[in-house]
Amino acid sequence: MKKRAAAIGAGVAAGAFAAGAVTRTVLRRRTDPHLQAELRDLPPDDLGHIESFDGTRIAVRAAGDPEAPVLLFVHGFSLDMTIWHEQWVDLSTDFRCVLMDQRGHGRSGPPAHGDLSLRAMGRDIAAVVDSVTSSTPALVIGHSLGGIASIAMAEQRPELFGSRVSGLVLVGASTDDLLTGMMGSLTGLLRRRPATLSTAMRRVDQVRKAIMASPGDVPAAAVRLTQFGPDAPPHLVDHIVQLTQRATSEVWTDGLAELMDIDLRHAVPRAVVPALVIVGEHDRVTPPASAIELAGELPDARLVVMSGAGHMPMLERPVELDREIRMFAKRVLKWPARSASARARKRTGS
Repeated sequence: MKKRAAAIGAGVAAGAFAAGAVTRTVLRRRTDPHLQAELRDLPPDDLGHIESFDGTRIAVRAAGDPEAPVLLFVHGFSLDMTIWHEQWVDLSTDFRCVLMDQRGHGRSGPPAHGDLSLRAMGRDIAAVVDSVTSSTPALVIGHSLGGIASIAMAEQRPELFGSRVSGLVLVGASTDDLLTGMMGSLTGLLRRRPATLSTAMRRVDQVRKAIMASPGDVPAAAVRLTQFGPDAPPHLVDHIVQLTQRATSEVWTDGLAELMDIDLRHAVPRAVVPALVIVGEHDRVTPPASAIELAGELPDARLVVMSGAGHMPMLERPVELDREIRMFAKRVLKWPARSASARARKRTGS
């Protein structure tokens, strides 16, 4: 526990130092406000809030034909459903795209009893699956925390796999020691090592707030360094900066502590459906080695490495990611992926 806590604090310290160095040496292009505004667009169908097992209210929105198979998108740590903008715009021509905000994130309610555990988040995903898949199968697509929570769903609700959940897409995910790839080699940077994981998390949150409140391009440089590949456009980086700034301290203390202390390797074999494991070539949070290990542990998995991407392939390489998801979904959901207009013509008989 002490070693892991030290790694977290060291990683943040190194990130802050490197962010300052990047800011001093790199002149960022100005962000495009129109492109940034597009990322904030939400799917048109507001499904309201779905009540989870403990009463936590989960915000859910959707786009696409309600009769089509469901693609359920689950975002990562300290983010919200807006990271899937390019996916729901593109893939909703063929599928019913359902997006949820995790408990304590975005438009969802605070966690009941302060429970930000991954097992609770897995049951939240299950609650949404129960609500939106009454007559159609679903493909669950999870990024980072969302992918790990999907594995937690396999532990908590294994009966859903093969019945209502037909496949998994895990983007930038791992099953234990999330962030070790980025932070594990930096433990020597802290002179004072926190004695407990909770102490380390409070320190992380303090550093996070200090970086996000820094003048100039320090916040963007820190996010670019940790989350993106080398050629990410500024408007994407700025969007993640804004989401990171909005995240609550509870997410960054209790939620991050849960991520750092979880080991769900025993639950992976329960995900008895085809899986697509995707990782960015430059992912520093869950490096390709973690994705290789995860794909090897899953009962039926294929690995894809996204060239040039970091931890955010859905933003950095949307065309390539959408192509992989579409081909995988067509296969596991046994859906022809016709255009929306073609399905409309079939329903009207024209």
